[in-house]
Amino acid sequence: MFERRRAGAVLFDRDGTLIRDVPYNGDPRLVEPMPGALDALCRLRRADVPIAVVTNQSGVAKGLLTPDEMDQVNAKVEELLGPFDAWAICVHDDADGCTCRKPAPGLVIRAAAVLDVSPRDCVVVGDIGRDMEAARAAGARGILVPTEVTLPAEIEQAPEVAEDLTDVVDRVLADAEGPVPAASAPWARAMGWSHW
Repeated sequence: MFERRRAGAVLFDRDGTLIRDVPYNGDPRLVEPMPGALDALCRLRRADVPIAVVTNQSGVAKGLLTPDEMDQVNAKVEELLGPFDAWAICVHDDADGCTCRKPAPGLVIRAAAVLDVSPRDCVVVGDIGRDMEAARAAGARGILVPTEVTLPAEIEQAPEVAEDLTDVVDRVLADAEGPVPAASAPWARAMGWSHW
């Protein structure tokens, strides 16, 4: 069980968590925010909690979309949901054996480093077991928001399950009584998307 204290940052999976999952989407016209996503993100911004995206995009490695198409989709996400303090993106496939692709902890560790917080002070929000495994491997708090594609076993094994993104933010902001981890992220936006 994690000590309840203010999150140093909240790291969101992209597909199925912030936006509806369109497999290997390279078309920004198909980007549709998940219910409550904009309001949840706005609440975190108002509370000065840094927010980032940590996302597997193996469609690039598979040749199903180009890096430029992926960037256009990410730009549309920011157009609809507002700016994020950092993006950590893995463009590899499972067979590549990288250390960034979830369930490995690399994306969580990199996003935390960009935001200048400890991974242990981060909350990772996602819709599948890979997201929770990456959080666990990095020492972060994981909160699962199940969708129709989430497996029952993933829900059973999740360290914490929330009803939706509103519930996630309620939990995160309710834990704000403890010490506030240091965060200095204003420069992170200049970095653009970070690919590994």
